[in-house]
Amino acid sequence: MKKFTKNFIKNSLRRIFLYRACLYRLKMMGIERVFSYTLAEEAGVNADQVRKDFSEFNIKGNKRGGYKINDLLDKIEAIFHKNKEHNIVLIGMGNLGLALSKYSRFMQRNMNIVASFDIDPYKQKARFEIPVYGMDRLKEIIHRFKVKVAIIAVPEISAQEVCDELVRFGIRGIVNFAPVLLKTPGNVIVNNVNLCDELESVIYYVQSQLKTEGLKNIELLYRGTK
Repeated sequence: MKKFTKNFIKNSLRRIFLYRACLYRLKMMGIERVFSYTLAEEAGVNADQVRKDFSEFNIKGNKRGGYKINDLLDKIEAIFHKNKEHNIVLIGMGNLGLALSKYSRFMQRNMNIVASFDIDPYKQKARFEIPVYGMDRLKEIIHRFKVKVAIIAVPEISAQEVCDELVRFGIRGIVNFAPVLLKTPGNVIVNNVNLCDELESVIYYVQSQLKTEGLKNIELLYRGTK
């Protein structure tokens, strides 16, 4: 049975990403060990939260000696199967798809976009860093490279149809950049990334802060005139 999808990534997993970035920064500074309270300060959370998140992913440390940064990074990378290559297909070679196809950090993290797909014949003939195929070769490429994860970067109107094809050919995880909630079976993981929503969220909080600051300034000005 299909159901509407929502962002799947748990907050604890998002914090693991954050801890990893902090750990790499500390490592570059020459630090070899870190305590939970130090990492908490770097990540903007509290030490209990760090320990709770690590416990969820079976990461253990020494209360007195803290964590060895290299060991901690190895355990975190193991969570994301860093020692294994992950083949990915990209659907849609518009401006966003083209930018994603050129993103070098994917390769650094063992994520290989093995092929992209687009309905535009011109894009299929043009030279890109990764091959661009017509949708009629989607099943062939997915099976050849044993792909389980796909990126959707197509217009809203065609996103669900693309999603259905991907699921039919064995895709189990989708990062969806189309501004629409997709319907998928329960065993398919979907993470919806809406760039406009992300920007509007930041704009909302900025405007809220400015409004609060403005009210405080008015209150101070009013008190000063008394």
